[in-house]
Amino acid sequence: MAKNKLVAPIVKWVGGKRQLLDEITPLVPKRITSYCEPFMGGGAVLFSIQPKKAMVNDLNGDLITLYEVVRDDVETLIEFLKKHENTEEYFYSIRDLDRDKEAYKNMSKVEKASRILYLNKTCYNGLFRVNSSGEFNAPFGHYKNPNIVNEPVLRAVSKYFNESEIEFFNEDFEETLKKVKKGGFVYLDPPYDPVSDTANFTGYNKGGFDKSEQIRLKNCCDELNKRGVKFMLSNSATDFIKDLYKEYNIHIVKAKRAINSDATKRGEIEEVLITNYGT
Repeated sequence: MAKNKLVAPIVKWVGGKRQLLDEITPLVPKRITSYCEPFMGGGAVLFSIQPKKAMVNDLNGDLITLYEVVRDDVETLIEFLKKHENTEEYFYSIRDLDRDKEAYKNMSKVEKASRILYLNKTCYNGLFRVNSSGEFNAPFGHYKNPNIVNEPVLRAVSKYFNESEIEFFNEDFEETLKKVKKGGFVYLDPPYDPVSDTANFTGYNKGGFDKSEQIRLKNCCDELNKRGVKFMLSNSATDFIKDLYKEYNIHIVKAKRAINSDATKRGEIEEVLITNYGT
């Protein structure tokens, strides 16, 4: 079945994999019975492969709500998105809605999805970032004409979700990985091991992803390997990660990263793609 080129990420995401698809795609197994992505984020790999059967998960509940609304009620979402204004005062009024926990809890799923997509398109650098209380805290981006309502892509993604067997989860990655059966393929794109003490970015969710979490993820990969499940994992090319996965196949790739507030410190860095199978 031909892939729909309009099926593409609907959110901007730190560490998104769009620019690495040319390196990732040739390494994907040719035959996949089912697909799993336990760190969904912007979903560039899912939308590139477009498997007919998939389990996707993210610890960010607002993000999963957005994907469910795109699947279930995309036309209402589009109408809600058209109402938003690209002004600083309006941006902060929408951003601060999650400060009142009770009121936020009572918002409809479409309202929450519309809010989070609007904030993602208009905040600084497309940072999907929350503080330790789980509140969205990226500042206003001052973009002249942000693409808040990308109707063709939203409808294409909705159509893909509805014509395929895509299950959404909002849970710890380990719980999702337990559901993957032999013959499945897992693509893992966790928060990266920081290349320096100042490079850490763990604002996708409240909490963080430290070295103990990286080790827990490696143990899950070992379990997948024992169960006959193929996996590919992206991470930074630190000595810690390369040593942790030394018994697997490690492919070095170059990626451009642009989340440093100092533009002179943005640029090409080495990352790894790790697989438990040959190519």
